[in-house]
Amino acid sequence: MLRHMATPSVTTRTRSQQPVTARRPSPWAYGEDVVQTLERVCRNVGYPKTIRVDQGTEFVSRDLDLWAYAKGATLDFSRPGKPTDNAFIEAFNGRFRAECLNLHWFLTLADAREKMEDWRRYYNEERPHGAIGNKPPISLMNSGGATSSPP
Repeated sequence: MLRHMATPSVTTRTRSQQPVTARRPSPWAYGEDVVQTLERVCRNVGYPKTIRVDQGTEFVSRDLDLWAYAKGATLDFSRPGKPTDNAFIEAFNGRFRAECLNLHWFLTLADAREKMEDWRRYYNEERPHGAIGNKPPISLMNSGGATSSPP
């Protein structure tokens, strides 16, 4: 069995889940990996004003700090050891694990990417979200979800 790393991202305004980065595991995640993922996502949905992150080494990095500064984004760090500061993403990660990762065996990296993309589409286009009136996030995105252009 192959083990893979998954890096999900979620927009808090529309509750939409962006494409998941699946890669072979490494003992470390790097700021440059986060920057590449953010750049890919932001090209599609716009650049955020604020990015909420925890204290992981991939987020407390010069690469991410320089990227955020260049894009006019503020990095909002949670307090060390306080997952309640980032409750929305912690809850999302639990749903992602329960509804996607724990239900599938991923045979290859391509298989993992395909299954996670199927779940992302379901999460954004069909799954009701209580925080937005039991509608899927696509309903907010179609009604003029806010994005901004890069500086």
